[in-house]
Amino acid sequence: MPKTARPTTAPTARLATVFATAIALIAASTLPVSASGQKHSKSAAVSNTAAASAKAPVLYATRSDAMQFADDLAARRNLDREWVRQAIGQARFLPQVPRLMLPPPKGTPKNWRAYRARFIDPVRIQAGVRFWQEHRAALERAEREFGVPAEIIVGIIGVETVYGQQMGNFRVMDALATLAFDFPTGHPRAAERTEFFRRELEQLLSLTDRSNIDPFALRGSYAGAMGLGQFMPSSWVRYAIDFDGDGRIDLFRSPVDAIGSVANYFIAHGWIPGMPTHYAVQFDTARLQLDDLLAPDILPTFSAPSLQAKGAVLDAAGARHTGSLALVELQNGADAPSYVAGTENFYAITRYNWSSYYAMAVIELGAEVAAARAR
Repeated sequence: MPKTARPTTAPTARLATVFATAIALIAASTLPVSASGQKHSKSAAVSNTAAASAKAPVLYATRSDAMQFADDLAARRNLDREWVRQAIGQARFLPQVPRLMLPPPKGTPKNWRAYRARFIDPVRIQAGVRFWQEHRAALERAEREFGVPAEIIVGIIGVETVYGQQMGNFRVMDALATLAFDFPTGHPRAAERTEFFRRELEQLLSLTDRSNIDPFALRGSYAGAMGLGQFMPSSWVRYAIDFDGDGRIDLFRSPVDAIGSVANYFIAHGWIPGMPTHYAVQFDTARLQLDDLLAPDILPTFSAPSLQAKGAVLDAAGARHTGSLALVELQNGADAPSYVAGTENFYAITRYNWSSYYAMAVIELGAEVAAARAR
């Protein structure tokens, strides 16, 4: 979906090789038909995997727009046209996926406390403690090399997959094809999101072609995200790294690779080592200009003095902050909202998932796990 002496990410050709090694392991354990078919044509591998389904699903081979996209993709990427047409054509339409992408109905109140409770509970905290203890050396190395705190990495992997326990059971090809060609038109950003998922489908097919891997071997979320850190195909290409040094990138089975890749993602998205994620804030109601403070949303725009001049009073550490800040509002249903002053590092977390609620859940889960470890 990490920074001053930062390691470089692998070149594309090498990444394809290590991606192939990792995915071959997954394919062997989840889809044995495709694993044995790699010595034959790629078309045969795709056909064999799709034929394993007992039912007759709705396939994209019947859609002229999907087939035109396949032809264009093949020409643009210099891929085998028939293989691309078969891969996209045998992807299944998943009717539940477009519904999952729709935002809540208008008027549905947001509730930070309810959202927080979904991700910060004793089960997830204890799983985080075990994960941290088992991979302490890798987390310390990631923090040392990238400057991303261990508790932020632990928070991300915990919120995303409960430390690998819930990585998703959707075939990524099906999920991406569904969202590329049947993204819900009722979504407020339908056109933009359609193009995003078409690019992700293209990245997936380009990777699996270069790696000679059956594209139907991959499992992930309903949005096409994969592995412990739920990377989209484009993020796998750009930010995934071989952090355990075994010569391959495996975000499914190597927690160490996932740890390093999450850290690498954050560095690439503006994480500033040593900077807090947020500060406490109170309001001086006599001079509060709340609409002005909330207008930039979560994008850090204000200096500490300008924030305070508009009535948002920072704690002592926040008042000394020299970077940009944003007033972050977290609604609590019918109760009064909660507020924090988010830094550029708070904003960096939202680049993983564009939500202030998500960012606070990551931050607070990591802090709870750290506190539980210390007890």
